[in-house]
Parts: sequence; structure tokens; C-alpha cells
Amino acid sequence: MTSPEVDDTAAGAFFAEFGEAARSLPPVAIVIAAFNEADVIGQVIEALPAEICGLKTAAVVVSDGSKDKTAGVAKTHGALVADVPVNRGQGAALRLGYRLAREGGARYIVTTDADGQYNPAEMERVLAPVVAGEADFVTGSRKLGSQETNDPVRRLGTWVFAVTISLLTRQHITDSSFGLRAMRAEVTGVVRLEQPQYQSSELLIAVLAHGFRVAEVPATIHKRQVGESKKGHNAIYGLKFAGVVVGTWWRERQRRVPGSGSAPRSGDGRRADDRSAVPPAQDGEPPSRAPEPEPLAASGPDGAGPSSSNSGTPAASATETTDPDSLDPRSAKRK
Repeated sequence: MTSPEVDDTAAGAFFAEFGEAARSLPPVAIVIAAFNEADVIGQVIEALPAEICGLKTAAVVVSDGSKDKTAGVAKTHGALVADVPVNRGQGAALRLGYRLAREGGARYIVTTDADGQYNPAEMERVLAPVVAGEADFVTGSRKLGSQETNDPVRRLGTWVFAVTISLLTRQHITDSSFGLRAMRAEVTGVVRLEQPQYQSSELLIAVLAHGFRVAEVPATIHKRQVGESKKGHNAIYGLKFAGVVVGTWWRERQRRVPGSGSAPRSGDGRRADDRSAVPPAQDGEPPSRAPEPEPLAASGPDGAGPSSSNSGTPAASATETTDPDSLDPRSAKRK
């Protein structure tokens, strides 16, 4: 069975099992990819906020071929779970999670890891710029915030890849692999995502290449308390991550303008191939602003929305209105 067929089958089963709850998600979907995390996934879900920026949330967990009770534990703690029978990698699991969020009607997606290394209280900080209409994609940064790891190789690798991506994309990035992120849901349907693993850099580079407004905020990564990392040996992880970085940059470079490093821009800073439009504001909401030509800001997407599937699940659209609601700093722990 091909990867698209696996996605279609898993999505069909997901919507069939959870019905209206899956088809009518609240504004914020918290997407988590999990592989053999039964010992900690329950605690992670329990700690998720029921509201972020005044918007209700739902946890969408993709159990990526787990051989333990990850899927069952996640359901017991209130998550909507897509139980994929084969292990394909975190990238493939997140890609499916993005699709489920979009097709379920979520306006915003927040991602976090299943191992409890990220602080759920910082989700408000990550999502706020997106809800406020100041960014399309926001990633936490351990460089701007803090990290508890003492592994000098990992610390060096984080810096090297951040510098590399900054040079390749001409955008200043301090952390290319932070798992706590927030974005407008349709962003994930516009960019091309094909990496089964190490997708964090692919998503970031693709988002930058499409001209979406990207921002970083200070955030914290804690030591893993339960289980072991699934990333593998530092050298192997580094080589594969580097391959994804270079491969994605080259792919996006060719897509934009063959033979050059970037697409031409008009006088207002928008790319000549940008076909996006600023959606109108709803009553009582702050208007969406046209992107400014800043170092970490650009205009909207230049691609079409996600392709339809044959799974019978609701079709998602990349042109649906995503006007931000007024910011509300309230946030409550999930009950």
C-alpha cells in the first residue's frame, strides 16, 4: 500500500470512528505524532490547554504504527486518534495530522511532541501572532529561549542547521527543528510535504519559499523524562537532516524561478507570482494586513490548495477565510 493510500485509509477510519467530533473541530487543532509513547502520551494530553488565545482546542493524535497502547491511552485521555498500522516516520504522521485538522475545519494548527519535552503553557505565545494576523507560521526557538540538553553535538547541530537555512533562504532563523509550532491550517495544504521523517526543516523551508510570514518566539525544550529519543545516533540524524535541508531548498528553488535563488518582487514587496488575496475581516475582528517586505515577513501563498482524496472525507480548501479572532489571553488546562 502506497503512502497516499495509507493516508486515505487512516483518514477514512478516523472520520468514521469520531464522526461529527472529527468533522467539526474547534478553531485550534493540537496535532501530535506519536510512536510507542504509551507511558507518557496520557500526561501530555492532560496538560494541553482547553483554550489558547480564547479559542477552544482539540487534540488530534496520529499513532504512527505504535506497537504498544499509545492509541488506546490517547483516546482514554480525550484525544481524537488516527491509528496508522504501519510506522512511516514523524513527517508522514504530521502530514496526516495536518490533513485531518484541515478537513475537520480547524482554522489553526499547533504542533507539539508526544514525549513531553515542550511546555504547553507556551502554546499561547506561539499561536498569538498567528491569531493576531501578524504571522502565518510561528515556531518556538530554544536559541531565543532555553534548553535543558547538555549534548554539545546536538547544540552545535542546531546552530549549524539554523545558519545553513538562514543562508539558503535569506531569512534569519535561529532554530530549524523546534517541535512546538503554530500556523494557519491552510498553510499546510499549500506547501509540498513529502518527507517521511525530519519534516521540521522541510516545512519551514517550504513555508519561507512560498512567501508566508514567518516568526520565531522564545520557547523551552526540556529533557525527556520517559523513554528514549527516536531520532537515532547524532551522526546519522545530522546527515539525514542535512539531506532534507539541501534537498528541500533545491526543490523549492527550482519551483520558484529556475536558474535563480528567489522569485522577483513587485514594488510593494509582494512576489510577482503571488496569487493570494488578503481575506476581508469579519465584524468585530481585526483586519488582515497585507504583508510588509520585512526580513521575516512576506506575502501569502502562491500555490493551490490540497488535492482531494478518494477516502470520502470532507474536502479541505486552501482559500477559506482565516481572519483572526480578537486576542483573548485566557487559557485553561484541559479538563
